[in-house]
Amino acid sequence: MIGRKNLGVSSFLLVLLALGFFFATYNLLTMVIQNKAADEIGKLNPLTQMPEKTGGGNSGMRFHVALTATDAIYSQWQSRIMYYWYKKVKDMPRSDMGKFTRILHSGKADNLMDEIPSFVVDPLPEGLDRGYIVLNRPWAFVQWLEKATIEEEYILMAEPDHIFVKPLPNLAQGNHPAGFPFFYIKPAEHEKIIRKFYPEEMGPVTNVDPIGNSPVIIKKYLLEEISPTWLNVSLRMKDDHETDKQFGWVLEMYAYAVASALHGVRHILRKDFMLQPPWDPEVGKRFILHYTYGCDYNLKVK
Repeated sequence: MIGRKNLGVSSFLLVLLALGFFFATYNLLTMVIQNKAADEIGKLNPLTQMPEKTGGGNSGMRFHVALTATDAIYSQWQSRIMYYWYKKVKDMPRSDMGKFTRILHSGKADNLMDEIPSFVVDPLPEGLDRGYIVLNRPWAFVQWLEKATIEEEYILMAEPDHIFVKPLPNLAQGNHPAGFPFFYIKPAEHEKIIRKFYPEEMGPVTNVDPIGNSPVIIKKYLLEEISPTWLNVSLRMKDDHETDKQFGWVLEMYAYAVASALHGVRHILRKDFMLQPPWDPEVGKRFILHYTYGCDYNLKVK
């Protein structure tokens, strides 16, 4: 009888232990799966945590639309198309779009001055851009901000290959600019290079946002502070062989991200700011279409 009792108790304990092990394992696996899913969501939809609750943006605060361009025929046609769509959506409901300026960094007026509001600035001294014409962008903004009269408190840095598909509200929040997170701008993966321009005493590399300068909606006074640093960092990056080789055509974008971090400026990352075909197959709720990538078209509907 005693043996049977002990056998019954032992069996019962084994069942309890098995159930306990099962639930512990299940909870552990659930946590791992949930954490992995959260990590994947974070990778797909990065968001900058804001230091305070600031609401849904600066609705009603107008921003000046500014783009840098050359007098090359292709750049002119891009600018004309962009300005056409700006005029189409500017006065629609929910738009906070103010005036428009094409910052022409060719050093002289062209044949579009009467068609598109334009401001002529000088290009970099000959040879300084080393064939990388985008280096003229920060220099153009430095000159424009110093010399032009800009009524709006905010500025949208845009590019000629942008099309406004919806009226754009002011997505910035106070002193926190709004920017678009590019999947190929990865400061944390290039920490060795980033540290050449953003030293450790400035803070973690995660302070450098995964953005370029465009599209960005930013307060004018902040851009006035950042632009000279953006120019200097761009030139230093171009002079550094390792950085130039690694960053290539997005070097100036990294330079803006680093310059902003050097000034302690963090951006609200808005994936709805822009779509980029063919990676984004539909407009959805996005505001700007960026047609920088080559797209193949066929006769199929889908």
